[in-house]
Order: sequence, then structure tokens, then C-alpha cells
Amino acid sequence: MYDHRKLGRELGLFDSDPLIGAGLPYWLPAGAAIRQAIERYIVDVERRAGYQQVYSPVLGKRELYEISGHWAKYSEDMYPPMDVGGEQVVLRPSLCPHHALMFRSRAHSYRELPLRMSELGGMYRSELSGVLGGLTRVRAIQLNDGHIFCSLDQVAEEAGAALALINQAYRDLGISASRYLLSLPAEDAKFGDPASKYVGDAESWERACGLLRDVLDGAGIAYEDAPGEAAFYGPKIDIQVEDSAGRESSLSTIQVDFHQPAAFALEYMGADGNKHRPVMVHRAIVGSIERAVAQLIEVHGGAFPSWLAPVQLLVLPISDKEEEAAAKVLRQAVDLGLRAEIAYAEEGSLGARIRENRLVPHLAVIGAREAAAGEIAIRDRDGSQHPAAPASAVLRDLAASADPLGRG
Repeated sequence: MYDHRKLGRELGLFDSDPLIGAGLPYWLPAGAAIRQAIERYIVDVERRAGYQQVYSPVLGKRELYEISGHWAKYSEDMYPPMDVGGEQVVLRPSLCPHHALMFRSRAHSYRELPLRMSELGGMYRSELSGVLGGLTRVRAIQLNDGHIFCSLDQVAEEAGAALALINQAYRDLGISASRYLLSLPAEDAKFGDPASKYVGDAESWERACGLLRDVLDGAGIAYEDAPGEAAFYGPKIDIQVEDSAGRESSLSTIQVDFHQPAAFALEYMGADGNKHRPVMVHRAIVGSIERAVAQLIEVHGGAFPSWLAPVQLLVLPISDKEEEAAAKVLRQAVDLGLRAEIAYAEEGSLGARIRENRLVPHLAVIGAREAAAGEIAIRDRDGSQHPAAPASAVLRDLAASADPLGRG
């Protein structure tokens, strides 16, 4: 594996500046292209799985996090409140309180459940300087977060479906999990005690832990218990990945939460005509975009799958006489949604340009014959070469093959 901190900067994917601050990397165009490809992918996957996309503010009143329990149990990892117009507002450390309020804003029937809500949203955590590094530990996080509001008898199925989505995304991205953990409360946990790390009662915790254990057992996945690693409001499944130095971190999670639905007094009307409290299933399919990209850099070494590559197609006119034909091919490729560029003859010999762009999945070579016939000859990153064919047909095939969901 490669070190994403070094390779990511060499490839011009991201960087940082002391004037912006530690743990606050910025995305350069090539990195932004990868990030946007992941975001489009995950939104499409979630839409197909019945999720509704939402947006919420990155700020909230301190009172919001007092109700959710974050202020009492998590404030050490939050930024201090800001005084604005006589109120205190806080950069959010998570999205779940906002989504709870969204659910609460409308009346709901049991027929609507499970209600799946997802958001690619920013959150902020006051990480200590000593633990910051590259894209894996940052202070401003773009999280692929989601919350499922469901009845108790729907929890196991919804958590299982979320686990299946995570595994699908890992296959599509080329990521391998190093371990699956069932993160549980500490063995000596005291629930409901103001001095305790955990909110809620022992019965709810036992039920939530049992549900997640059933999900893992039902999926046939080997896992390890991790006492003391639960969130303050509930247990979770943590899917671990390993970096180039052998360090593990959680990329994706599934959590069962009985606390916040009660804290925010969430309700739905049941089939019996009475009001019932939903359960909240938290899940992050690819976790934070930053950590996901860090893992992808290290796994692929910059040779990203075509659908993720910053440049999917590089057009190579053999001489300046083919530049007009190359420009036409470029326009066609961009119109089909491909990320394409031209490497002009003045930039070096054909061989030198091919070597310089060895990480690009597809190279389109245009000589005099191809220019006259409206054709291109594709050379793939693995060295395989394809005979010249009409440019429009070749580009349509490339666009279709670059779709991770096979919609071509």
C-alpha cells in the first residue's frame, strides 16, 4: 500500500496550508473529481435503496446538543459555542440531531416506515493536533450520514440492509475491510448515571446490542466484540480498514439508537391508532469522504478505476496536424460525461506523453489516418491496445464502462 499523505500531494489531489489550519485540507481539481464521483455514486446507490436526500445547516443552537446528549457526553470533541444574537450556536459534531428534528417536523404514519433519510453533510470535531494526519483525521468532515426511522420489528432488517449496502460499496470502490467490530458498552457500564459515559437504560442497551449481534450473525460475518467502544447513545457495528502503516480506523458504521427518539419525543401513528416511538438506525455507507479517499489512494496507488479517475480519457494527437481532430474528440467525450483532457504534441513525444500519463485509464491516440476517418485508437492503462474505430462509438462504450452501476 501507498502512503496517501505523500502520494495524494504528489498527484495533486489535496493539500493544506498553515493559514487555513491543521486538520483542514483543501481539495485540488483532481481530488475534487474523485470526491464528486464518490458523492454521485453514493447518492445514486442510496436513492435506489429507498433513501430520501436532505440538507441541513452545519450550525445548531447549544440547546439542540443538550437535548441530544452530545453536550453532556461529547462536548470535549466539539468546538466551543459562538455567541450570535444573544444565542449560543455550535458547529455540529454529527448530523443525527438535525435529522431527528426533520422527522419531528411532520406527522408520520406507520405506513411511511421505515423512513430512510440521508445527507452528504459537513460536521466538525475538535481533534487534538497530535492525532491529525492527511485525510484520515481531520477537523472538518464531509460525512455520508443517514438515519432510518423505523418500528422495533423493522430494526434488524434495516440494519442488515445497511450492512449489505456497505459491502456493495466496498466491492465497487475496491476497498477491503480489515475487521468487523461489534462496539459495545464497557462491561462495568452504569446506564443513566449522569457521571456515566452512556445515556439510557440497561434494557434498551441490551436490546440494541442483541439486534446488531443478530444482524452480524445473520450475514455470516466474522466479527469481534469491542467493549467500551460504543457511542454514548448506543452500540454499533464498526467496519475497520487498515492504512499503509498498519493503523486501523473505522470507515463505516451502523448504530441502533433508542435514546434520541425519546429525547426529541419522536412519534408516529400506529396501525392501532395510538402513538408509538420509532427507533433510529444510524448508518454511514462510506463514512467520511476524506477517510474514504485516503483509503482509495493507498489501495489503488493512484491507478483508480475508470469511474473514479480524475482524468478518465486522455486524447493524444500524434502531431499538431491532428489537434483539430483531437479537440473534436474532446468535446464529444465531455458531452458524454467523461472527464477528458488533451496532451498536445508540443508536450513531448508520443512515448513520453504516454509514460507521463500512465495512471490515466484510457488514452486515445489520433494520427493522420484516424483524424481523416473520424476514428480513435484506444490504449488502456494495462498496455492493451484496441484497433482504431469510429470515435463516437468508442466514446459511448467508454462512458458506459465508466459507470459503476452499469447504467450504460
